[in-house]
Amino acid sequence: MSVTTPTAATASHPDLLRVTGLHCGYGRAEVLHGLSLHAEAGRVVTVIGPNGAGKSTLLNALMGVLPARGKIIHRGEAIESLTLEERVDRGIALVPETRALFGTMSVADNLRLGAYRHRGGGRNDGSDALEEVYALFPRLKERAAQLAGTLSGGERQMLALGRALMSRPELLMLDEPSLGLAPLIVQEMFRTIDSLRATGVSLLLVEQNARAALAVADYGYVLETGEIVLEGPAAELAGDPRVIETYLGSAVR
Repeated sequence: MSVTTPTAATASHPDLLRVTGLHCGYGRAEVLHGLSLHAEAGRVVTVIGPNGAGKSTLLNALMGVLPARGKIIHRGEAIESLTLEERVDRGIALVPETRALFGTMSVADNLRLGAYRHRGGGRNDGSDALEEVYALFPRLKERAAQLAGTLSGGERQMLALGRALMSRPELLMLDEPSLGLAPLIVQEMFRTIDSLRATGVSLLLVEQNARAALAVADYGYVLETGEIVLEGPAAELAGDPRVIETYLGSAVR
């Protein structure tokens, strides 16, 4: 596979995030080898690739969970030296693959924790966001008093996504949101992801379900062994013979 030339940010969709020469790993084992990518404001960008390619490592490096080398520019400012908390304060949120819910706390309390960024910002900040999340996920409102640990897999993913949205993020990063979910729930989850585009939230979606990811995204990257090997508009990637053969199945036309 070869790398295509990235498209320049347009006036209507300026760069929200630009990453250049990102190196990250665990101890002496480097996972990402000088990775570069960009995400435009108001767009859905996906990173697809096989297990072990470095997709989760990428999101953890961008969030500040893992130490990394390279340039991470958010809204024109370098943030690679910022802590995780400082990146959250800038409007960056991550829904991890593990979902990281508090199982012994109620659904409502898990959601309220997500509004921590707006502490002291006025009494309506949390309540308004809570109603917006309940409108997006009515099932969470029905289960508001239920312990998070008793939810189904699909409901846990809704709760993890809803909690991230409580911080009213500008950039929302999702790590394998379809993992472990039944096919019908996966469809529902991706419809929700698609609807978030209209709210102005920019999304960086890491996903092994390449077909669903490319269907909802504006732009995509293929990550293999820690390096970007292919990129382009999502619709073009979905029709690329190399992507079809490797990730979508040869029967796709």
